[in-house]
Amino acid sequence: MKHIFTIILFFVGFQGSDVKQKSAFQDGEWFKFEMSYSGFVTAGNATLSVKETKLDKRPVFHVVGKGWTTGLAKLFFKVKDRYESYFDAETGAPYKFIRKIDEGGHTKDIEINFDHENKIAEVENKKHKVTKRITTEQDIQDMVSMYYYLRNNINIESLKLGDEIKTNMFFDEENYGFKLKYLGTETIEVDVNGAEVKVKTIKFRPYVMAGRVFKEEESLTLWVSADKNRIPLKIKADLAVGSLRADLIEFKGLKHSFQVEF
Repeated sequence: MKHIFTIILFFVGFQGSDVKQKSAFQDGEWFKFEMSYSGFVTAGNATLSVKETKLDKRPVFHVVGKGWTTGLAKLFFKVKDRYESYFDAETGAPYKFIRKIDEGGHTKDIEINFDHENKIAEVENKKHKVTKRITTEQDIQDMVSMYYYLRNNINIESLKLGDEIKTNMFFDEENYGFKLKYLGTETIEVDVNGAEVKVKTIKFRPYVMAGRVFKEEESLTLWVSADKNRIPLKIKADLAVGSLRADLIEFKGLKHSFQVEF
């Protein structure tokens, strides 16, 4: 249960470089997800919201992700997480990332500022009052900006079954190589904004590290709308103990019309 909101924010994503011309999202976009454990126990909710603003006089998108436990899950393991990313409105490059979490008493309060010219991430651990400067990889993304960057730049026409999409991500104090396998298209039934509809989706398998949390490297499956919005509709994860499912249940502020099948 401890990792459910990290999962929803980390693996909700997708791939061109001009965000303004090819943007799949806009100011005011908002998602709400419902998470269930082992298929039937409601575990919690998560939201993602987008706001266009300025950071140090630079036009940016400010995304806030929140996660919290609900119902019986809240009685056994209380979670309250907040993630924020400020990334360039043109290139999608992240400038600032904030992670503030409380997961059953396990807390973190981290702020990361990115210097892309010098490939440096300045990581301030506010809880322990320690600041580190760490070298980053080329074209680095944080765990939130990565979703929006990949969502903007994915080109399904050029993908074949089994192809892998790769990008570099920086999380806490480390560089990670993130990878998605393309599994083709599939029409699924979803219940969003109070209506049951069929939606054509693009299916992916994000690679994860097998061990304490996940059963194996290919434990996750992700369904994304095949329309211009590229919105995450469903995520299934096989965990070391039980399984986790996240479903998009509400949205507003989409840039493009939401396409359904009849």
